[in-house]
Amino acid sequence: MFSQAPFKVKMEWGRRGAREAAGRGDIVIIIDVLSFSSTVVAALNAGAVIFPYPPNLDGKKYASGIGATYILGRAEAARTGNPTLSPVTFNQEHRNQRYVLSSLNGAYCSWIASKVPALLIGSLLNASAAAVVADTLQQETGADITVVPCGELWNDAHENEDRLRPSIEDYLGAGAILAALGGSKSPEAEVCAGAFKSSESRLRELVWDSGSGRELRERGYEEDVKFCSQLNLTDIVPVLNEGRFIIYK
Repeated sequence: MFSQAPFKVKMEWGRRGAREAAGRGDIVIIIDVLSFSSTVVAALNAGAVIFPYPPNLDGKKYASGIGATYILGRAEAARTGNPTLSPVTFNQEHRNQRYVLSSLNGAYCSWIASKVPALLIGSLLNASAAAVVADTLQQETGADITVVPCGELWNDAHENEDRLRPSIEDYLGAGAILAALGGSKSPEAEVCAGAFKSSESRLRELVWDSGSGRELRERGYEEDVKFCSQLNLTDIVPVLNEGRFIIYK
C-alpha cells in the first residue's frame, strides 16, 4: 500500500490526499495558488471573514444561516459588485464582512480536512510564514505535516478517468513551503522542494505561462496571475477555526 509513513513531512495531491492526511491526523497545509489559497490570504489581509464551503452543497443556504454573503463565480460577482475568487477584488471595504467562499479544489480540500489538529492555507504569497507556523504547531502537537497541492480538474474527463489535473503552480507553492519546513521529508516532499528551488528565479514566468495561468489570462484575469505568483509577500497565515479562517498569532 502506498505510504509516506516513516517521514514527518509528506506531500499528497488533491482531495484524496487531503482525506489521507486527515485520516492520519496530520497538520495539513492546503495550497491552491490560482486562486483559492491566494484569495483567502488576500481576504484576511483586508480584514474579511472567510468560511470555506464545498460547491456540491447548498452554499447560499449555508451563508444565509451564518449571516454571510455567498461568493459567486468571478463573472457573476463582478456584476453585483462583490468580491470574488479573485484575490485582487478584496480591499479594506470588506473589513469585518463575512463571506462563504466555494471552489472545486481549495475549498473542497479544506472541507475534507477540516477536522485535523490544524489546517493552514499556504501559497506562494505566504510560503515562508506558513512553514514557520507549521513547524511551530508540529513541535506543540507532535503531529506530522502533510502539504496538499490541490491541483485542477479536467472539465471533460471521460468515464473511468481520473479528473485530477496536477498543476505546476500548486506544485511550486507546495515546494516553496516544503523547502522551508524542518523535519524528515518523504521522497515525494523532497522532490517537490527541489522543483521549487530549481525554479525559484523564474517563478513569475513559469506561473504566467503555465496551463492554469494561460487559462486565467485568456478569461481576462491577468492581474490575478501576477498577484498570485509573488513569493513571500506577507506573513499572514490563515488557520481554520470553527469553520472560518483566522490569522495565526
